[in-house]
This record gives sequence, C-alpha cells and structure tokens, in this order.
Amino acid sequence: MIYVFVFLIFLIFIYLFSMKPRSIRYPEIWKKFESVEIAHRGYFDNRKAYPENSLAAFQRAVENGFGIELDVQMTKDGKLVVFHDGTLTRMCKDERMLIDLTYEECQQFTLKKSNQKIPLYEDVLKVIDGKVPLIVEIKHEGNSLLTVEKTLEMMKDYKGLYVVESFDPKVVHWLKVNRPEIIRGQLAEDYSEKQGMNWFTKRILTNFMLNWWTKPDFVAFDFHCRHFTCFKHMCSCFRFKKVVWTIKDAVQLEEAKKTFDVCIFDSFDPRAD
Repeated sequence: MIYVFVFLIFLIFIYLFSMKPRSIRYPEIWKKFESVEIAHRGYFDNRKAYPENSLAAFQRAVENGFGIELDVQMTKDGKLVVFHDGTLTRMCKDERMLIDLTYEECQQFTLKKSNQKIPLYEDVLKVIDGKVPLIVEIKHEGNSLLTVEKTLEMMKDYKGLYVVESFDPKVVHWLKVNRPEIIRGQLAEDYSEKQGMNWFTKRILTNFMLNWWTKPDFVAFDFHCRHFTCFKHMCSCFRFKKVVWTIKDAVQLEEAKKTFDVCIFDSFDPRAD
C-alpha cells in the first residue's frame, strides 16, 4: 500500500512540475498591459470598414486607447503579414491557404466587404508605433520558427511594449532559448475535440504539460475553459500572469477580471456602461 501511495505522490509531483510556468518578471511592463483592455485582432467590426487584422482596425484601436492583439504568419514568398486563419475562406472568400500564396497574390483580395487588404506586419507596426501595448501571436501554419525569428528581427528597433505568444510550444521554447529577454506566452485551449491529433498530444497540450520545457511568462487561456481542473491547479500552486481570450460582452469581462490579469475582447466596447 505504501508503494502505491509513494507512486501517486510521484505522479502528482511530475504533473505539477510539468505545468509550472516561469515566475513573474518585469512587473512594470505588466502594469501597463493590465491598465488597458486588449482589442482582439484590432478594434474591429467585420460588418463595417474596419475588418479584423486590418490597418483600419489597428488605427481604430490606437485612437481609442486599446491595446492590440494580432496574428503574424508568413506568405509563400517570405513576407510577414497579419492574418488569423489558415485559409482565406472566411475573410476573402478564397479557399487557398495563405502560406501557399505570395504577398502579391494576397493583395488581389479585400477583407470582408471593405476596401482593406491583408497588411504587411511592418505596416501594422508603423500604425501602432508603440502607442499602445501589443500582443503578437505567432501562427503555427508553415515554418513557425522562421516566422518568429523574422518577426523579432523586424521588431529589433520597435520602441513600444510587446509580448509574444503562440499555440505552438516549439515557438515558445525558441523564445526561451534565443530571446529569453522577451516576455513569452503559451496559448491554450481545450484540445479534446481537435481533429488530426492523437489522444496523448491532446492531453499534454490541454493540461499545460510542456510548461517545464517552454517556461512561459504567461498563459493565455480560452475564457470558456477557465473552470478546467488543470488551470485551477496551476493557479492554486503557482504565481504567474494570466491572459484570457476572447471576451464578448460586459458580463464576461466582469467575470474574467476575477481570475485573469489581462483581458482580450472583441465585438463590444468594454468602456460602455
């Protein structure tokens, strides 16, 4: 019986060790992120002239004093662009993958019914210009390690506050090894229904069990998964910064602020009464 007990203690230790994030650092930077709400893909409205991840949506966020979350991936010819989906289907009504198109080919399309086009990342940085805090998500499509390397090379002279996150643990680990001074985050969600992924991988990713390898400064978690046991265990055992996505209304925002340090919103004005 004693061996069973010792074995269970050992498993609990391994479980907690595997999910332990990095201790909090750069508190002065976090205070600035925590002082604003973060506009998901810019302060967008896909029904109007400022669709998501467009220059217009980013300009609108800056004008309203919101922080910005955005998505970076790379075109076939190696250009860094800001676009969320793997394919152009939803935003541009073309079924091809963005990584299979050159930048010039991407410019044939507009975003939703606007006159906005898929922007170059360098043009987005010029619009934001360090005026508001920035959360940069590195997409996993294509060569994500080359994407993060090129992204940070482009940002070497950027003066504003920013952090970098990804769903891809390889990207977070790359940041740990190659750019340890940059605040890095692990994006997470419920992978249980994810297609094309084996059971073991789903459990590892859903339960943050690669944190020992990546040592993220923060975890960005899906609001609808906030009651997951693994997340509660991590919150109970460790001090780390918690980012939540995506808040859709004032009620969710009020609830999220009880647990999370930074809130990413879309589809409403978080300042409205």
